[in-house]
Amino acid sequence: MSRISGNPTLGTEQVYGLTLRVARWRAGAPGVPLLFLNGIGADIGAAAPLLAQIHDREVWTLDMPGVGGSPDALLPYGAPTMAAVVMEIADRFGQKQVDLAGFSWGGAMAQQVAVQFPGRVRRLVLMATTPTVTAPGIGWAALLDDDMLASGLKLPTATPLGLAYQTMAMAGWTSAAMLPQLKIPVLILMGERDGVVPACHGQAIADLVDGALLEVVPGSHLFPFTHAADTAARISAFLDSPQAAQAAA
Repeated sequence: MSRISGNPTLGTEQVYGLTLRVARWRAGAPGVPLLFLNGIGADIGAAAPLLAQIHDREVWTLDMPGVGGSPDALLPYGAPTMAAVVMEIADRFGQKQVDLAGFSWGGAMAQQVAVQFPGRVRRLVLMATTPTVTAPGIGWAALLDDDMLASGLKLPTATPLGLAYQTMAMAGWTSAAMLPQLKIPVLILMGERDGVVPACHGQAIADLVDGALLEVVPGSHLFPFTHAADTAARISAFLDSPQAAQAAA
C-alpha cells in the first residue's frame, strides 16, 4: 500500500535527459487539472496531505531531480529549462491548459512557468514565495520552521547534489520585470508567522500583478502542509470562483 496520502498514480517521465517521478491524483478527471510545484528538497510525500484534499479535478506534481524518487540530474539546470520540462509533461498528459500552484521554491518556479508559457496557465496560486530570490539556498531556514518542528515533518528528502542544483537554478532569479505581463487571476497565500519568506514578499508580488489577491493566513512557512485542509479549501475556492473566471475571460 502506498505511503502517499490519497494513493496517487505514480509514474516516471523521461524529459530532456531527466528521469522524474510523477504523482497524479484523480488522473483524467474532467476540468482543468492543477499542477503543483513543491519547495526546495521536498518530495511528493510531503505535498500529498495537501494535494489529496483538492477534489473534483486532477492534481499532479513531481519530484525535482535528486529529490524523493527522482535521481540526480547529470548537469545543472536553470529555471527556464525546468519550466519547459514540466510543460512537456503536461503535453504528454494531453493538458493544453493547467491551473498552477507553487510553494516557496516551487512558487518562484511557478511564476517562471506562467510568464514563459502565456496561454497555458489559466489561474495561478503562489504560496510562501517571493518575486526575487536574493539569497542562494532560500528555504533552508524551513528546517527550523515553528510549524515543522511542532508537526514532526521531515524535510528535506533530497540528495546533496539535488539540493545544490535546485539552489543554483533559482539563485539570483527574479520575476519582477515579468510579472506585470501576467493577465490571469492570481492568488497569493502567505503565512502570518513565516520567518523564511515573510508576508511582505507576497505584497511585492501583488503590487506587480494587476488584480492579484493577497491573503495572509495562519501558520508559518510550511502552512500549506501543516494547515493542509484550510489551504486546500482556499485553493479550491479560488480555482472555482466566478470572479476568477470573469477575470480570465
